[in-house]
This record gives sequence, C-alpha cells and structure tokens, in this order.
Amino acid sequence: MKFARLVWVNLMRNKRRTTLTTLSVAVALFLFSTLRSVTTAFDSAANVFSESRLITQAAMGITFPLPQAYLNRLQAVEGVRSVSWANWFGAVYVKPENFFAQFAVDAESYFPLYPEVGVPAEQMEAFMVERTAAIVGRRLVERFGWSVGQTVVLQGTIVPGDWEFTIRGIYTPEDASFGEETFYFHYDYFYEMTNGRAVPGWYILGLGQPDRAPAISVEIDAMFENSSNPTKTQTERAFQTGFITMWGNVGFLVRTIGMAVFFAILLVAANTMMMAARERIGEHAVLKTLGFQNGHLFGIVLAEAMVITLVGGSIGILGAKVLFGPGNPVNSFIPGFAVLPSTMALGFGFALLLGLVSGIVPAWQAARLSVVQALRRVA
Repeated sequence: MKFARLVWVNLMRNKRRTTLTTLSVAVALFLFSTLRSVTTAFDSAANVFSESRLITQAAMGITFPLPQAYLNRLQAVEGVRSVSWANWFGAVYVKPENFFAQFAVDAESYFPLYPEVGVPAEQMEAFMVERTAAIVGRRLVERFGWSVGQTVVLQGTIVPGDWEFTIRGIYTPEDASFGEETFYFHYDYFYEMTNGRAVPGWYILGLGQPDRAPAISVEIDAMFENSSNPTKTQTERAFQTGFITMWGNVGFLVRTIGMAVFFAILLVAANTMMMAARERIGEHAVLKTLGFQNGHLFGIVLAEAMVITLVGGSIGILGAKVLFGPGNPVNSFIPGFAVLPSTMALGFGFALLLGLVSGIVPAWQAARLSVVQALRRVA
C-alpha cells in the first residue's frame, strides 16, 4: 500500500490513454456479462421445466396442428395420468412492438398440470367460469399497467381480428425462469371465434411414472407413425431445449465472441502497459539507484495493469447488473434474464486474469532492467 500513490501518479501521467484503456475493458466485460447472461437464462429456462411432463407435437414441427381425436388415444396410454392441450395464439397489444406469448389452453386440464403457475384461488375460480377471461403474468401487468377486472383487446396476427379479454387472474411462478409474461385464455373461446377451425397445437401429458418417459414417448410416436399426422413426443425439458436451439448454438457463439473480445482487449491492455513501461525506462533506472528492489518495480508496474483492468471490469460488470436488473425489457423475450452472481464472479476473474497477463511482461522487464543500459538508452 505504501506505493499506491506512486501507482496512481503513473496512471494519471497520460490520462487519456488510461481512460480509453479502462473504458475498453469496461465495454468488453459488459459484453461478456450480457452474453453469458443469455446462456444462463436459457439453461435456467430449460431446467425449470419438468421431466414428468411429455409434449406431443407434430413430427414436422410445432406450427403443424394435431387432430382432436388424438386426445382419447393419448389418455389410454399406460402410464399417462392426464392429458391437456394448447395452441400458440400470436397477437399484439396496441402496437406490433408489444409482443408476448399467448396460449389458448384447456383450462380444466391444463392448470392442474402446471402447479408452478401460481394463481390465487379466488382469481382462478373467476377465470374458470368466464369464457373471455384471461390469466396473465405479473410482468405483463407491470409492463402495461393492467389490473384484475380490466378488459384488454389483442390484435390477432395468425387469426386476424380484435380479440377482447377480461383479466381475471395474475400468476407469479416460484421460479422466474418459468416466465412471467405469458397470457393464458380459454381454448373454447379460441375454438368458437375461429368457427370451429381450431385444433390442438400440441398435447401435454402428465405422467404417473416419470421414469417411463422414454418408453412412453416411443410408444406414442409408434402409435401414430403411419397416420397422416405423425408425432414427435419428448419431455417438456427437451421440448423447451428445442426452442432454444432454434436460436442456433448460443453457447458456442457466446464462447467464441467472448474469446475474441478477451484477446482483443488483452492486446490493447498489453500494448498500453508496454508503452507506459518504455516511456519510463529512465525513471525505473533512477528508482533502482535510489534503492528500489526488483520486486518493488515488478509490483508497481503489475499493479498499474491490475488497477486499469479491475476498475474497467467493475464498471462493465456492475453496469450490466444495473441495466439488466428487475423489470428489464429483455425478460419479454428471455424469461429469467439477469446478471447472476456467478457471472459477476467469473467476470471479475477475467478482469484479474487480463491484468495479470497484460502486465506480467512489462513488469518483468522493469524488474530485470539494467541501470547502466537504461541510462545509456535515455541519454
């Protein structure tokens, strides 16, 4: 600590260079924290869904519906405790930018399969008896200023028209990764408003024996293999992971970008420290003649690099934490998106590593500096 003032004076000698290097590190760590938060949100979203529920969808993709007649055959499969179904609606509120997930569900069978959709009992009762009722996530309520009993109108995109709903319930899941921006309404209403043309988009199967999920999946798909609507059955967790893979290999993309950013900023920081060290060769020689040991110079130069990367890293990481705090807009697209403590810890670790790697060479050169040769070079 007794050399702290000397370190600070050296850093402030070229304020512009120090500031720009610090900001470069801040941007790099901000980008790292943001990208890694995407992967942690995706992982959390996949893990929060149950292995005791199966999803049966059309083999050609979720955009292809399945016949209503499949319901009875699915209910008859041994090991299947209950069956429900749902449809993706696809609508916007007021303007196209206000997009969120909407599902038409068979309420009587759907919500018992999803106890994690926490709705007060009295609100659920009101929802069940009203054809145009809706249950919405807490974040939707906060986002649009809705309230229980309010009537909202959604503009259909897949099924055009103005659809009127009355909010009768607000759900708050135990795990935010489940998503708090979903809009649920009655499948019966959807069926009536499409003049009976609506059919299930996918089926949800509750299992009495979750350990038999692979065997039951194979049995169901074999049952419909030769039909005009073959199926693909998988656990809900695998189904959710399938959605994530639609974005591409996010993990590989993030790691690749992260490595590129790290090496780019490493070169910037290392170049800054090398330039600073070369400019002060004469000063280092004078310090040695005044009694500074090799270890002292090594520590001073390395500390300068550490200060730049740790300060810059702190700005970037804490900036991402504040920006993507509660209520951030990214949750509309990636439920549970947040900068986790583990991401922050890893970011600070990278900042520390960046300081060590960028400062080790100039620090070593300063420590091994020959006083005679150094004075001759600056003479």
